[in-house]
Amino acid sequence: MALNKIKPVVEELEGVRCIIVESGISSERAEFLQKLLTHNGYQVKTATSPENTVTIGVTDLMFNPVIDVYKRRLKSLTGKKVTPAYWLQQSDAETEQEVNYWK
Repeated sequence: MALNKIKPVVEELEGVRCIIVESGISSERAEFLQKLLTHNGYQVKTATSPENTVTIGVTDLMFNPVIDVYKRRLKSLTGKKVTPAYWLQQSDAETEQEVNYWK
């Protein structure tokens, strides 16, 4: 799920109902998200399509990536809060200081 789509999609992956985090992604992106989500305590399920794209989901039906990323509920593997840029892999470096919209 892109960070600009708020409505979660529920599908069955590996025989379990899951919230789809992202679909049609590369295996490298799926591996990044799987490590991040597992580190945050979510059970992750994946499915590979015939075109070698991956769909990744979590079994927690209350999970919403948009809300969890923007509310800074997720932690990176080093313990820092996940920002939208980190989630989208636009920046390799994690934020060293908290970037908030308020002072």
